[in-house]
Amino acid sequence: MDTKDLFDQGLATRKQVLGEDYVNSALGNADEFAMKLQDFITTHAWGAIWTREGLPLKTRSMINIAMLAALGRRHEFRLHLNGALNNGVTKEEIAEILIQVGGYAGFPCAVDSFRQAQEVFRERGL
Repeated sequence: MDTKDLFDQGLATRKQVLGEDYVNSALGNADEFAMKLQDFITTHAWGAIWTREGLPLKTRSMINIAMLAALGRRHEFRLHLNGALNNGVTKEEIAEILIQVGGYAGFPCAVDSFRQAQEVFRERGL
């Protein structure tokens, strides 16, 4: 598969998971410099990884929120938490994921991630 096909598949998956408004804004607000990263992420992360057949999108979202919580990447955690909700991950599953993070990456990671999740839930009216 060529890079253009990967980009196109990645763009469709990225919009499905994160929402069309978010993706259009990210691409639309990118200047020439930032577009280099947007293109790379869309092609490689979303096109070459997220579209693989080995795991469903819901599972990929669950893995991402666990990793991002453990790494303390608040912005990306919140973004992918919204994506996880879009992919059918429940609040109960999110709580269990974050408790698991606490046990293996440290309770401060879990505490902060629970706070971030509560804010996202409030924003979404959940």
